[in-house]
Amino acid sequence: MKKRTAVLAGILVPLVVAGGVVYALRTEGSAEATAAEYLQAWSKGDYPAMRGLVADAPGDFERWYKGFHDDLKLTSASFTPEAAHEGDGATTVDFRAELRGPVDFGYTGTLRLVERGHRWQVAFSPSVIHRDLKQGTRFKVTQVPAESAPILAADGTRLDVPSSPGSVLQLVEGLKQQYGPRLLGKPSARVDIVKDGKVVTTVARGARVPGQPLRTTIDLRVHRAGAQAMEKITKPASLVALRPSTGEVLAVVNRPGGFNRALLGKYPPGSTFKIVTASALVAGGMAPDDMVNCPPQQTIGGFAFHNAEFHDYGRLSFRDAFAHSCNTTFGGLAVDKLGRARLAEVAHGFGFGAPIAPGVPAVRADFPDPHDDTDLASAAIGQGRVLASPLNMAAVAGAIVAGTWRQPRMVPQSLVPAGGTAPRVLEPAVVRALRTLMPAVVSEGTARGISFPAGTAGKTGTAEYGSGDNPPTHSWFIGYHRDLAFAVIVEGGGTGAAVAAPVAARFLSGVATG
Repeated sequence: MKKRTAVLAGILVPLVVAGGVVYALRTEGSAEATAAEYLQAWSKGDYPAMRGLVADAPGDFERWYKGFHDDLKLTSASFTPEAAHEGDGATTVDFRAELRGPVDFGYTGTLRLVERGHRWQVAFSPSVIHRDLKQGTRFKVTQVPAESAPILAADGTRLDVPSSPGSVLQLVEGLKQQYGPRLLGKPSARVDIVKDGKVVTTVARGARVPGQPLRTTIDLRVHRAGAQAMEKITKPASLVALRPSTGEVLAVVNRPGGFNRALLGKYPPGSTFKIVTASALVAGGMAPDDMVNCPPQQTIGGFAFHNAEFHDYGRLSFRDAFAHSCNTTFGGLAVDKLGRARLAEVAHGFGFGAPIAPGVPAVRADFPDPHDDTDLASAAIGQGRVLASPLNMAAVAGAIVAGTWRQPRMVPQSLVPAGGTAPRVLEPAVVRALRTLMPAVVSEGTARGISFPAGTAGKTGTAEYGSGDNPPTHSWFIGYHRDLAFAVIVEGGGTGAAVAAPVAARFLSGVATG
């Protein structure tokens, strides 16, 4: 057999002549291309594809790479080819590894490629993975947990301590779930190569990133006043207070604990919704002194609506109809003067149907489009399918005192999700009228005789739920005093004037003296 060299297409190719037949012994591809294919498969975690590119792959080949991934607790990894170097009998290709996990780090490694069966293949050894990796060694990540940053009240007092009131600890749990990464920061960590449990070398270190404290808007003085005001309430109840000028939530009280009904409970708001209906009527031209009718009962769309205890107030001013919470007046006016689309539009201006993101999970208020006149009249008095949480209704009361509906929040404005519901300015005539109507509820309406601090304005609500001729009712009172708006609900408590309104009065007195 003779060996000679021929030139094919400008490339020198060794030829072997045997028995008069010429064979071309040419290595396919290139070392660089094989290295790139191998590294791409590694980046994808495609170990079978990698094995197919290895010369004489050992039986534990996949175990080495899976151990590398799992020991480093990697969330992502990329491997990129760099320079190639020719050598005796082999070519080496450098690569850059970029790893993400408990410790983000990178390193430069080297692949050794050899010619086998007219192909370039990777010559595997543990050092292909990392130059310091050898038989009997492995990677190990050691983490030191970060200390959680505190959750603070508005004045800097820690809230995440066992001595905080139960309702506050409810909020703390919600805030930890919402802002866990911010509070925890990042633990310190170290990547070692170990053998028999002993460190051989340290490969990388991750610096500890301390957590960031979270200062909430909660005012513990206001919160304690709310908790004390509900001490004697034996039924499930909640109170929310906020600062209307900013939307900052000052207190979220639930009794008993467990379910955060103040933010997640959905209830028919009853006559507290008449604030919204009255706003729509005033925006349509009605004035507080306009005369209206308030019969004891009125059929609307085939359904009989009646006032509490079938009171007949006859003909009276719109202001007095609001103060006495005339269901027949508001149900009839909604149908005669507003219509379904207009009441829905005004309800949306008070946050109904809009996402609400105070900093912890909270439900939005619902105002489904009314189906017919009966549905519209029910919605106008806060019944039917209208639902809201105490937080939602506190924001409604706050909109009247501030002149603007604002998204409630209990975290810094910078943490409020982008794209949330923007503030909505109320019409000046609406604000002026409601600031006349709501004080009348306290001075001469359904909440008269209750010892509220001077300057309090509000609206009672007795919201039916369930079924039967005399269904049970939730007791509501929402209102404001200076730059403080609030909502109180007592589940199954009866009338708003008998239960929720006294709680609100005790709350405001506690704030004043606290």
